[in-house]
Amino acid sequence: MELLNFKWRYIQMANQQHNRQGQSQNNRGFAGMDPERQREIAAKGGRASHESGNAHEFDSQEARKAGQQSHKNR
Repeated sequence: MELLNFKWRYIQMANQQHNRQGQSQNNRGFAGMDPERQREIAAKGGRASHESGNAHEFDSQEARKAGQQSHKNR
């Protein structure tokens, strides 16, 4: 009986530690940000790439080809 209590307490402690580690990592970085803040940052990056001339813009023929290829892979 005492061994079962020990195992149960050990598992409970391990789960608590795992939860604490997961919580500390969930709030870090881009993925942990508020979705609105993510959109703001992504929009700034998009505007900057267009202003510098590095952004790729699809013409209609290129977009059609990309769409056809994506449907082939399904």
